[in-house]
Amino acid sequence: MNTKLTILSVLFLAFSISVFAAKKPKVLVFIKTAGFYHKSIPAGAAAIQQLGLQNGFGVDTTRDSAALTPSNLKKYAAVIFLNTTGTVLNDSQKTAFKQYIQKGGGFVSVHAATDTEYGWPWYNGLVGAYFLSHPKQQKATIIVKDNSHISTKHLPAKWERFDEWYNFKNISDNIKVLLLLDEKSYEGGKNGNYHPIAWYQNYDGGRAFYTGLGHTDESYEEPLFLQHLLGGIEYAMNGRNK
Repeated sequence: MNTKLTILSVLFLAFSISVFAAKKPKVLVFIKTAGFYHKSIPAGAAAIQQLGLQNGFGVDTTRDSAALTPSNLKKYAAVIFLNTTGTVLNDSQKTAFKQYIQKGGGFVSVHAATDTEYGWPWYNGLVGAYFLSHPKQQKATIIVKDNSHISTKHLPAKWERFDEWYNFKNISDNIKVLLLLDEKSYEGGKNGNYHPIAWYQNYDGGRAFYTGLGHTDESYEEPLFLQHLLGGIEYAMNGRNK
């Protein structure tokens, strides 16, 4: 009798674990580059894996754009473009990704994701801006414009940190700005008094979050940045904003 109970207990535990695993949300980290390759990509991918382990979501990573098919994308609560560059998707992959967003999918874009798919206006709207240029890496002051968002509520009102600071073009009017760069705090800014560096939006049926931070390896060891990135992922996965 005890043996039967033990077997039943083991079976029930295995069933419970399988049900939990099936319900656990997953994200797809996409790291393909067709231009400049950021050496921090492995550190960023590892950091997101760790965030997933700590916060209850699964993480798959690929540089293969063939993974962006309708059937495969259905598995993911969000897709993360981690320092992608250049033209990384063909026409059928673009269609699949667009349909994924239109069906309520989440999108997280990090740093060089704005240096991606310049010839695709829909993507420009989704990511929120395109990369224009950057000065040398240096310290700058970030101003928290919106501290109510899950990705910024932990940040100080003014946040000084070292990174590579992008200037942008084709900035969408629809983005909801979270962080602004204070161009008086560093050299080489070209966007003036309105220099967004992180934002979010609802876009074409889905949710999109962008952070211009994350060029350096050290970024992926910074608690404040990692919490910022985690908040963006959680927002994209389920629309949570607080």
